[in-house]
Amino acid sequence: MATNNLQSYELMVIFTPVLSEDDYKAAQKKYSDFVKDHGGKIVHQDAWGLRSLSYPIQKKTTGLYFVMEYEAPTNTNAALEIQMNRDESIIRHMVTRLDKFAQAYNTRKRNKNLTPENA
Repeated sequence: MATNNLQSYELMVIFTPVLSEDDYKAAQKKYSDFVKDHGGKIVHQDAWGLRSLSYPIQKKTTGLYFVMEYEAPTNTNAALEIQMNRDESIIRHMVTRLDKFAQAYNTRKRNKNLTPENA
């Protein structure tokens, strides 16, 4: 695959809260490996852990959140979407294409979090 036509994306996944810690980590690895195997590159990933949902989904009020920023060819998202729709441990997922401003914002936010005493 050509690497010059990579687009930047952010994936947010909410897994069911009944996953064990090992299953949660395995699911994160599964999707980051999926992106890499399809010609993509992981920019950043962050496991937010257990959070409350804004509204109940499938009678659940909490979910395990996972956010991944990556660069990949555009056709990777269709395959990723199919994979996530088949996964019963996923309550919701959303892929967002990032423009240069969103990428800059995410980079600033990450760098700010890395150095807490910056001011």
